[in-house]
Amino acid sequence: MARLTMASAAVALLLLAASASASPMDYGGAFDKCLQFFEAQRSGKLPAERAVKWRGDSGLTDGYLQGVDLVGGYYDAGDHVKFGFPMAYAVTMLSWGVLEFEKEMVAADDLNRALDAIRWGTNYFLKAHTEPNVLWVQVGDGDSDHLCWERAEDMSTPRTAFKIDASHPGSEVAGETAAALAAASKAFRHYDSMYADLLLMHAKQLFSFADTFRGRYDDSLQCAKKFYPSASGYQDELLWAAVWLYEATGDETYLDYVVRNGEYLGGTGWAVREFSWDNKYAGIQVLLSKVLLAGGGGDYADTLKQFQAKAEFFVCACIQKNGGNNVKTTPGGLLYVADWNNMQYVSSASFLLTVFADYLAESGDTLKCPDGEVKPAEILGYARSQVDYVLGKNPLSMSYMVGHGDKFPSHVHHRGASIPSIDAVSDTVGCMAGFDAYYNSPGADPNVLHGALVGGPDCNDGFLDDRSNYQRAEPTLVAAAPMCGVFARLAAEPASSGAGDSTPGYQPPASHEGGAPLEFVHTVTNSWTTNGVEYYRHAVTAKNTCGQPITYVKLHIKELTGAIYGVSATQAKEMYEFPSWLSRLEAGAKLDIVYIQEGGPPAKISVVDYKTG
Repeated sequence: MARLTMASAAVALLLLAASASASPMDYGGAFDKCLQFFEAQRSGKLPAERAVKWRGDSGLTDGYLQGVDLVGGYYDAGDHVKFGFPMAYAVTMLSWGVLEFEKEMVAADDLNRALDAIRWGTNYFLKAHTEPNVLWVQVGDGDSDHLCWERAEDMSTPRTAFKIDASHPGSEVAGETAAALAAASKAFRHYDSMYADLLLMHAKQLFSFADTFRGRYDDSLQCAKKFYPSASGYQDELLWAAVWLYEATGDETYLDYVVRNGEYLGGTGWAVREFSWDNKYAGIQVLLSKVLLAGGGGDYADTLKQFQAKAEFFVCACIQKNGGNNVKTTPGGLLYVADWNNMQYVSSASFLLTVFADYLAESGDTLKCPDGEVKPAEILGYARSQVDYVLGKNPLSMSYMVGHGDKFPSHVHHRGASIPSIDAVSDTVGCMAGFDAYYNSPGADPNVLHGALVGGPDCNDGFLDDRSNYQRAEPTLVAAAPMCGVFARLAAEPASSGAGDSTPGYQPPASHEGGAPLEFVHTVTNSWTTNGVEYYRHAVTAKNTCGQPITYVKLHIKELTGAIYGVSATQAKEMYEFPSWLSRLEAGAKLDIVYIQEGGPPAKISVVDYKTG
């Protein structure tokens, strides 16, 4: 990776209209609520001291019919099935967050709560791993569970438990659980070394099981195929588990496994634009990039560079600098991967962008994308823009984290939130009675599910706050887990750091309703030195993204040191308007702006006022 030099810098920034007086986001509060959501999703015997008082004990006989103790763990989403595959991914991501942002979590006084959230999951996995080649991976059946709308405390649906073994393999879920236990072992290493050793022992056994008895878990468990099918196969989980075992142990045997199998298992070949509970390739590639950026790799460096190249593809695609291979975004700037629970992809991408930016910053490197060279702060800025969108800087001014801000979803697709607690209504709520009384109720949820990230808006930034809108109104573990660490990281950023000054995302002008008017894609196209002074030519494309023709605009351009073309200066200092030859910019149309800068960072552009018509 090339380092940034003054003579060859290509600064890649996405700027949208922003109000200079906008108040900072409460990332610390969001981090606290994120951990609270995991408390609300707990199954089993709950501790007396807990923040979520409306939840009670549940699932206390899980595994009983199969002769195994499977009490505990987490409910997956708004239902009461314990799906081991996404649960393990959530624990892996919680653990990765602790490993990367431990100091930030200490500063927020929430590290112990984060470790408790991890331990609640790992304790369950230890119970579920009853033999070296046996892992119980699901409790409850999705079809029967979804026929009822009832509290977990009143559960009347079958609690059938399902396992994988040597005859019925499941390399994805065994590999992911190994990764979760390995990552957690490193997170606990300095706080509970005996527990860390226990987790690591099980992680090693599960990785051996996954690798020795290879097979898709959804072939062995048909009940899982409908809800969490393994579209990417098990190859990524084998690499993922090995990388985490290397992280936890430093044993190069695991790194050697990754390098030897990198091509065969797809790690060096798959260039992806998503990271999720199913597809781990981008996570693998970013983790291995850290090895190189930290100056490691040794004899494995050549292969690790192939992983790093794919990590860079993912990051460039997310920050919209990957040529024609970018991740799609909504008009308001949110990454958009899938119609169903898109927020999980936003969350996981934001996490990878954040940690990759930190890896680059620590190494002193920059990222060279097809559309320009990018500094670590700009990558972090893009991650921040996604988080800000989630927390309310979006066309609807709605926080998609429940309980955060003044406006958030109040009809969440979640049984426990939508039905009064057993303290409020002690009578049992029957399977079908819950549909009539609560699922179809127009009233807001009686229990606020603090910290839940719902599925999020559609591709046009629209959102229907309706309990039946399960694709967009249901929260999940996999969406919340990566974002917890990102919240902690951003909460520790100084308020005056300016990291959000030139980041993408929607920020409405103070005097207007609706979408942001202009999106600025800003790139350095040339540089030269005259009389010892370095100059840069900046080309800016301003695209009308508000959905209506713009007939007037006033731009504030700060820190401009040279001539500018494509806009007209006003009498007010640093204020510019459309050029005299342009009276109307149609929806979707672009305006080209060019300016010259004497060294230093690029100018900062924001929209002060505009008119449509």
